[in-house]
Amino acid sequence: MQPLKGITVVTLEHAIAAPFATRQLADLGARVIKIERPGVGDFARGYDERVRGLASHFVWTNRSKESLTLDVKDPEAQKILLRLITEEADVVVQNLAPGAAARLGLSFDALRKVRPNIIVCDISGYGADGPYRDKKAYDLLIQSEAGFVSVTGTPDTPSKAGPSIADISAGMYAYTNILAALMQRQQTGQGQHIDVSMLESLTEWMGYPLYYAFDGAAPPPRSGASHATIYPYGPFPAGDGKTVMLGLQNEREWKGFCEQVLLQAGLATDERFTSNSKRSAARAELSALIVQAFSTLTAAQVVERLEQASIANAQVNSMAEVWSHPQLKARNRWTEVDTPQGRVPALLPPGSWHTAAPRMDAVPALGQHTAAILAGQGYSAEQVAALRNAGTV
Repeated sequence: MQPLKGITVVTLEHAIAAPFATRQLADLGARVIKIERPGVGDFARGYDERVRGLASHFVWTNRSKESLTLDVKDPEAQKILLRLITEEADVVVQNLAPGAAARLGLSFDALRKVRPNIIVCDISGYGADGPYRDKKAYDLLIQSEAGFVSVTGTPDTPSKAGPSIADISAGMYAYTNILAALMQRQQTGQGQHIDVSMLESLTEWMGYPLYYAFDGAAPPPRSGASHATIYPYGPFPAGDGKTVMLGLQNEREWKGFCEQVLLQAGLATDERFTSNSKRSAARAELSALIVQAFSTLTAAQVVERLEQASIANAQVNSMAEVWSHPQLKARNRWTEVDTPQGRVPALLPPGSWHTAAPRMDAVPALGQHTAAILAGQGYSAEQVAALRNAGTV
């Protein structure tokens, strides 16, 4: 039995943060009913057409859900939605514009009067109050506000992360808080209001650079793919033009690196490099020595020496190489899911259960489950057709 089987989640969601959270609830067996605008749907459906005509973001974050189209500004649609929540929902998730859910009568305070054990999770850019409450929040903007961009990139050019990490962090905290609220409800029988902010989620992830710059100290410098404060740690070119990624964590590894990789044992006791702080301060000198030592070796030869010395290393994989990664293949981490355009590969959710397999159902077409859900509320096929003709669903 999947751990969340029997839990129903109704979600008014778009983009990434809320869909990422609710997809993980669906992975664990929850029934997730996704409310979408008739004819348009979640605007992430239109981000691109890279997955056989479907949007990559949408395919990633929306498998195993049911799509119910409702014009939530329509009184009849509001009635359908409120009935669905108060009669069936264990959890309500929303990342609408600040205040929008409350105007629809879907605030925690309003819903708990009818359903005291309801769990409501509101996800927003900056939180439910404060001077930034109504400020628009996209992933790039939150990466900037949280200071992530200021410490990422090269000395000359700050950079954002490639994936939507502000959305992902908020989605993860929403997911874990909902799981905690469900556990608490088992003990108390009471619901819970959860307020998740993208800014606060990503700022939590910024803990190390924040403490590094504590009490007015200088922040960690931007250092590209290298580590800002540990050295050597990052990319180094080999003699065949390929790049080797490596990292050292302690003095034992530094000694082995000098002796077995660089074949220059004397560097281990060179006063310029006898601590990580010294190596980081003298990284230009040390980089030149490493590059010179690697210049006569192929990347494969460098990796062989690193492996023999038990020095951590990796290759910089392309997306195509990740699809065919031997470790993921060996652990059988790939499966397939259905979409409106056929089956596509999907990575199994991280974490393997001995007693239950994750739910890996289809990515829904827009409004695919509207008729079935409304039938469950007692609407006839004729009534559903009339609601569709009126633009209500």
